[in-house]
Amino acid sequence: MSRTAAILLAAGSGSRMAGSVADKVLAPLAGRPVFAHSAAAFAASGVADLYVVVYRDQRQMLTLSAHAPTPSLLIAGGAERQDSVAAALAALPPDIAHVFIHDCARPLVRPEQLLALHKIVRREQAVVLAHRVTDTIKKHSADARLRTLDRDRLWAMETPQVFSRELICRAYAKVAKKKLRITDDAQAVELLDHPIALLENSHPNPKLTTPADLAYLEFLLSRETTG
Repeated sequence: MSRTAAILLAAGSGSRMAGSVADKVLAPLAGRPVFAHSAAAFAASGVADLYVVVYRDQRQMLTLSAHAPTPSLLIAGGAERQDSVAAALAALPPDIAHVFIHDCARPLVRPEQLLALHKIVRREQAVVLAHRVTDTIKKHSADARLRTLDRDRLWAMETPQVFSRELICRAYAKVAKKKLRITDDAQAVELLDHPIALLENSHPNPKLTTPADLAYLEFLLSRETTG
């Protein structure tokens, strides 16, 4: 019987937090570490049979292990995000058929979204949580000219991103062969010219990147609690 794994990425350096916290995925958020919110959502959804938690160092690993869903493998991350994902993919047992890849700096993912993504990936092989771009986006060229892009066709990528195990492993093999630098997992699958489904997210799912984001995340969580 095929199973599903969830790769929970927690090894990022958090350099844009400007030293405001020692580790952004362990920063306190509504009474528990940022990482614990993603872990709890996955556990509540029941979509994964195995978790691969990617950590930065031994000190971080000890804290993450206390909050990780079970059963979990803990894997040391690499220098770049894509190195961490590649290491996690390599650690998967052979019976894993589908893989969630989630950046744990996005703590507001919801169990119902995970269930919807799991259903779609079994049909489409690739699906990404995303939201529509509402700002006017312009491309600035080298000659200082601006060109307005059609925002009706623009989507901002989020995580989780979910793939068949065969597809994402083949995509990452191509990234390694071409020695490319990618910023998300869908970009790897794009190299194979494979269709990627989108699940529109109608709820805020911001990434913790700067110190101001912690206050915003606290606000969003308090609004859900009181709403």
